[in-house]
Amino acid sequence: MRIKRSVTARKRHKKILAMTKGMGHTRQASYRKGHEAILKALSYSYRDRRNRKRDFRALWVTRINAAVRPHGLNYSKFIAGLLEKDIKLNRKMLAEIAVRSPQTIEQLVAKVK
Repeated sequence: MRIKRSVTARKRHKKILAMTKGMGHTRQASYRKGHEAILKALSYSYRDRRNRKRDFRALWVTRINAAVRPHGLNYSKFIAGLLEKDIKLNRKMLAEIAVRSPQTIEQLVAKVK
């Protein structure tokens, strides 16, 4: 008996074309181009979920460094001092404090020194 594929093929094509909604030109109209675009987009999103973590950590380090330098310390000495004094604050929170509350950073620097 011959197997007809029209229903499953249409379903698969519609799923891909639904994912390409918002893309331009042929990508959202043609299954073949849309499928290529989706493969690329999904691989980029997977990769960049990991890169986002890297980028944010770099941003936090930069902010902390910029906040402690006027007080005569650099980032590495500040972090080493925090570890030595057993002050447990992660870089995300330290960066947030640096942006919103410079006087708190001043107090932390005083404790580290």
